[in-house]
Amino acid sequence: MKYGFWLPIFGGWLRNVEDEKMPPTFEYAKTVIQAAERWGYDTTLIAELYLNDIKGPEADSLEAWSTAAALAAVTEKIEIMTAVRPGFHNPAVAAKMAANIDRISNGRFTLNVVSAWWEEEARQYGGIFTEHDERYERTMEFLDVLKGLWTEETFSYHGKFYDIQDAKLAPKPVQRPNPILYAGGESERGKQVISATCDAYVMHGGTTEEVERKIQDMKARREQTDKAPFSSFGMAAYVICRPTEEEAMEELARITDVKENSGYAGYQDFINKSQLEQQIQLRDYSVSNRGLRPNLVGTPQQIAERILAYEKAGVDLLLLQFSPQLEEMERFSKEVMPVVESLRAEAAATLS
Repeated sequence: MKYGFWLPIFGGWLRNVEDEKMPPTFEYAKTVIQAAERWGYDTTLIAELYLNDIKGPEADSLEAWSTAAALAAVTEKIEIMTAVRPGFHNPAVAAKMAANIDRISNGRFTLNVVSAWWEEEARQYGGIFTEHDERYERTMEFLDVLKGLWTEETFSYHGKFYDIQDAKLAPKPVQRPNPILYAGGESERGKQVISATCDAYVMHGGTTEEVERKIQDMKARREQTDKAPFSSFGMAAYVICRPTEEEAMEELARITDVKENSGYAGYQDFINKSQLEQQIQLRDYSVSNRGLRPNLVGTPQQIAERILAYEKAGVDLLLLQFSPQLEEMERFSKEVMPVVESLRAEAAATLS
């Protein structure tokens, strides 16, 4: 299992807690990612939203790509996975920027391809927001352009959305043939596009049964293409680790005490502009990205056992959220990661 975390660029992950003691500043983000390297984390995911979806559209938040470039220069080994939404980017310029950040990081820059869901944000920032399936059509062309520029000396493309003529991109990315392309999607069209164009699949949190079904489905879809198997299956989750189960449950009750506020401004777009496999309620949405569904809530032993259950289901990358970020990431690294390793070793010894 690889351990990743969402970079805290919004000031927190909880819509019902006003101050989570994790300011949306570059200095705090740098402190977190440099500590994460020391504590054994493998990946950070930087979400791309120009409005703050957690604390409200009027609140501070960091821009993803400029933050990624800056962090690439002050880290040494952690993977920097940054979201990209085709409706907000020129693909040729995005390909150039991504190649440059991959160079800065010496091959540690990857992309999480997101077809977008927040129509109001697109209106405010001039993004292109169309019907669901057309957003995925644009995504396919966008990825064609990225890959073409990353791999060909001179590249031309004539599609429905993009027209590129005799373009050159140098230097190429460090990673060949391309930086890893992650993507997540639950709609039929989304799964078709991801199976045909991306390298790894990421999921919102779900039960082990739900996640295992998704993984098996995506493996089968991938086998119908001419692509190599997916390189990774990741899952988002929110962690509440406490010395006792009772303390963990108290924290869970505190953060899910729904107080509708500006942090819920994107809720209707999220549930109506996406095609979700499971319907969600305000309680689910109170924590970013449905992170409570995997139930990584409890003692270190309980959480470690659930992580191994997800590993058995096929998950090999966890994209975790914590609050407050720095303190809880350290707790997880010192109290949960070793227990996972110990339990895995015990299981291996029993089998041998």
